[in-house]
This record gives sequence, C-alpha cells and structure tokens, in this order.
Amino acid sequence: MAPAGAHTGTFTDTFEGAEMGTKGSVLVLAASLVVAACDMGGNRSGSAVSLSAPVELAVPAGAGSAEPFLYAAPDGTVLLSWLEPLPDAAGHALRLSSLEGETWTPPRTIAQGADWFVNWADFPSVHRLADGTLAAHWLQRSGPGTYAYGVRIALSHDGGETWSDPITPHRDGTETEHGFVSLFPAGGGKLGAIWLDGRNAADAPPGPGGHGAEADMTLRFTTIAADGTLGEEVLIDGRTCECCQTDVAIATAGPVVVYRDRSPTEVRDIHVSRLAGGRWSDPAPVHEDGWRIPGCPVNGPAIAAAGDRVAVAWYTEASDTARVRIAFSDDGGDTFAPPIRVDGGDPAGRVDLLLLDDGSALVTWLERGDPPTVRVRQVTAAGALGPATVVAETSAARSSGFPRMVRTADRVIFAWTEAGEPSQVHVAVAELR
Repeated sequence: MAPAGAHTGTFTDTFEGAEMGTKGSVLVLAASLVVAACDMGGNRSGSAVSLSAPVELAVPAGAGSAEPFLYAAPDGTVLLSWLEPLPDAAGHALRLSSLEGETWTPPRTIAQGADWFVNWADFPSVHRLADGTLAAHWLQRSGPGTYAYGVRIALSHDGGETWSDPITPHRDGTETEHGFVSLFPAGGGKLGAIWLDGRNAADAPPGPGGHGAEADMTLRFTTIAADGTLGEEVLIDGRTCECCQTDVAIATAGPVVVYRDRSPTEVRDIHVSRLAGGRWSDPAPVHEDGWRIPGCPVNGPAIAAAGDRVAVAWYTEASDTARVRIAFSDDGGDTFAPPIRVDGGDPAGRVDLLLLDDGSALVTWLERGDPPTVRVRQVTAAGALGPATVVAETSAARSSGFPRMVRTADRVIFAWTEAGEPSQVHVAVAELR
C-alpha cells in the first residue's frame, strides 16, 4: 500500500453554483469562456483568456470508430489515434492521422488483429519522442479470461509508414490484466511506459467488475530503447485501484505519474509519484478525499505540467457527492494546494486537463443531464472559474468513452466518441486567444 502523504487537513471547495453551459446541437455556439488570468500565487496578471466556440472538423474515421486519443508534440504536430472495426467482424485496427491546418491526413494503420482486447475505458494511445520516433500501444488478449490481456507497444522511425514488431513491456507471463498505459519520454532517447499490472491477482477469485479482489493490482514502469530493448521493470505502487486510467506529465525534475490508489479499507483516492534521481518517490495523495468504494469506479485522473507548475484533475464521490476537482502544485507535484470544484453539479467524471501559459488550466469532463454533455471550463489556481462551455452533446453510456483534449499554439482540439450503432469519433477545434 502506498504510504500516506503530507496532505491530511480538511480542505474547502471553491464552487460556482450557476451553470452557464447551454444545450443544443452536437456543437453549441456557446458564449466564449473568459476569466481574468492569475499566476500560480493567485495575483492578477491583468490579461484575459478566451476560448471560442468549438467548430467540428471532418475526421477520416470510419463507422464504428471509437476510443480516440490525442497527442500534441512541442512543434505543434497533433496526432489522433482511434480504433476501428475490420470488415466482416475480423477484428480491429488502430488508425493514425495528423492534423494539417484544418484537415486530417489520410489514416494509416499502426496495427490490426483479431484477438485484441477492445474496451471503452482501457484505450490505445500514441506518442512522439524528441527524435521523431512514434510509439503506439494497444491491448491483446493473452488467455480465455474476461480480463486476460496484455500491453503491446510498437515503434516507428519513419513517421508512421512502418512499425516495429509489437513489444510487451511486462515479462511476468501471467494471463491476467495488464493495461491502462501511459507513454512518455524517459530520457536518453528512451520511451517510458507505465501500466496497471494484475500479475498478483492472476489466481484470485473475481470481485466487483470481474477483477481479482483478493490480491493486489500494481503500478509498474519500464523503458524501451530505440531498438526495442527493454529496461528494468520497476514497481511504483504495490496496491492500486484495478481499472482507472493512469496519466503522466513531465515537470522540471522529471516525470510525474497520477493514478487511483487503493487502501486496505477500500479508500480509493488519487495519488502521485515522481521520478527523480533514478527512482520513483513514495506515492502520496493529491488530496485525501476519503472515497471509500468496494469496487473500481473506472474513472481515472489527468495531469498536466509546465516547468514546476503541475495540475491534477479527477472525479470523486466522497461523502456521497459526485465532484470533479482540480488541484495545483508549484513545486513539481511534491505538494498540492487545496482542491477546487469545477463541475456543474451532476458530473460523470471522465476528465482531461491542460495548462495554459498564464498558469490557469482547462478541464473537460462529462456532465449528466438531458442530454449529457462534454464540457470545458477554465480555472485558475486562485479558484476563479470561467463558464462551463458545452463542447458536444453525448451519452452517459460507457460506449461514449473518455473525451480527450490537447493544445497546440493558440488552438485547443477536442475528440470524443458518439455512442450508437455504429459509434463514431468526432473532433472539434476552438481558438485560444
């Protein structure tokens, strides 16, 4: 079990009660999101930030597409990956496209297979290293069990035209759950990979949701060199929530991973660990919500970093109240300020997050309602909230997945899945000014 951290006090939420989002068509021409900008110390900078109404872009994703993932490189390149069914129910393919102006390039196939594990919450991803190497991950079944699947990672050194044979980062050989992956640059031209690993639960009786309940899910890390050579497997946390997404951001001192922990008394709050000096720090809570729940809520956190500024967004139902929260750090994720509530009063979670130049953040989440909506809101470290702008109408069904968001220069790009038969990936762009 991860040791307790330093945040043991009782914190007070900052919450704007009046909701300013509007309902309408898939993309709503809502009022721009405007809020006076603050620095990390809470002082007025005198500037203002606005986000224009999102405008949908045509996406080269076919019918049945789902589980989109966005990645924005430092040079402004934006990559979109998604899963798409193959004809005649022959399996699935992982597709890749890049944004050029207002147009997505024709899709390329990273990999495809008939025995993949395809799941609304445990979705593939794509990443690009500083030397241009592309990395992608997906999940492949390893046995007959419902949650018997493993991680596969492929590399491309020619911009995605060709890909390496798949690499499996975990080497335990068990037919159990390995997933919820976060990829990131690990230094020295290597790719870092973090995943939830169920090797200790391989023979445990199934618990809520079908996951092993009598043994512990773990959080593990390794590196992959350009030639595919694997580094040492490192245990970060020996007991975590079974099926919430992980996320990683790079602060000044190095990578910071965020995930949902699991205590012996079934408290499942959000924890962080930092890689510095060649070792991962003892995991510590972002905030002690005290959410006690006997099964995994399938609702992971998101993290963003810029220098020593770090922000974490997450969902909790502690004290029987559904909330989306954000907490800021100005010391690289070592400590966090009291959390700020950002939702509209009835959230379903499924958060994403990015930092803006003024130190504020944009948070996306799914808000229940009639209809449910994907919303975005700006929040400052001092607790000032902008209006909750509707990005799209959606569904609270699992098949609607997890909306994603990235920023490049003065644009914010959103991606989400429209649930249905068939499902469909959508993308929208908003101007940041």
